[in-house]
Amino acid sequence: MIPKLRSLLPNVKRPNSMEKTLLTIIILYAMTVSVVNKHFFTLGTLADLTRNGATMAILAAGVYVIMIAGGIDVSFPAVAIMSGYTSVVFAVNAKINSILVILIIAAVIGAVLGAINALLIHWLELPTFIVTLGTSSIFYGLMTTTVGTKPVTISKMPSSLLEFGRCNIVSFTVNGQQNGISIFFLISIFVYIFVWFIMNHTSLGHSIYAIGNSEEFARRAGLPVLGIKLFIYPLMGVLAAIMAIISFANLKFVDPTSIMGTELTVIAAVVIGGTRITGGYGTLFGTFLGVALTQLLNNTLVFLGLKSSWNNLFIGGVMIAAVVAIYYGEKLRNRKNMSFLG
Repeated sequence: MIPKLRSLLPNVKRPNSMEKTLLTIIILYAMTVSVVNKHFFTLGTLADLTRNGATMAILAAGVYVIMIAGGIDVSFPAVAIMSGYTSVVFAVNAKINSILVILIIAAVIGAVLGAINALLIHWLELPTFIVTLGTSSIFYGLMTTTVGTKPVTISKMPSSLLEFGRCNIVSFTVNGQQNGISIFFLISIFVYIFVWFIMNHTSLGHSIYAIGNSEEFARRAGLPVLGIKLFIYPLMGVLAAIMAIISFANLKFVDPTSIMGTELTVIAAVVIGGTRITGGYGTLFGTFLGVALTQLLNNTLVFLGLKSSWNNLFIGGVMIAAVVAIYYGEKLRNRKNMSFLG
């Protein structure tokens, strides 16, 4: 590896102390809820958490890659809606009843929209937040004017999409009701294995860390910055498309407004997981733990007798604490490094 490029990768495999802290918090919180409410620690609750958390987990994996590269994408809800809704509407109008075809159409649309983001970010040389904020409105507006916003009800949805929503990898009965671990959870695990392999065992993954530390130095080191962006943003688009189809299948209702406004919660989960907002530092396992904690807070406050309106308060507090911990830890590491050099 080029020495200059190696210098840009100080944190690729460095253990993240946030992971241990998050894991401890999750365990203690789960124990507290189970003591307060005995109905929490059940197979049914586990099934609900894995089913409802799969969509956020898939989106968080894409956001993690983009944030490692030093970017922030807020257009992925619009990408998800446009790709997912368009593919379902097309399938209904063309009388296509294949979940595989629907997923492929959605993934292609998502990849194209992601590529548009990548090209605009690279050519305009503007902050990724500004560009994706603009494309979010463009993508959603394009969908509303060309495809429409009429919901697709359960009676009109392709039966394969409904069957996809009912598919479980493990089934069991809880209080006389059929339940199980959804295939959505398995898909999210496959996504994480793929992203983990790319980020930790390929030169592409190392290059993503490199441009997150310094895009200018990465460019001088000979890295194809545009090519890297043309991977990470289309990847986000594909993951957003898959998430949209999963969400529609889970809800048994295709609402073209249902996913809008979820970007801040997903980004918060990734930041809580220890990924640095400025890029170049973070782990996928930390992101997974951030999603797990966020999902626990979103779905278990009711077990503590609290209203859902407390969710944002708790998530916001955890996010601030995570950011403080990340940057305080970074300051301590920098001081140690300076002391060592001195």
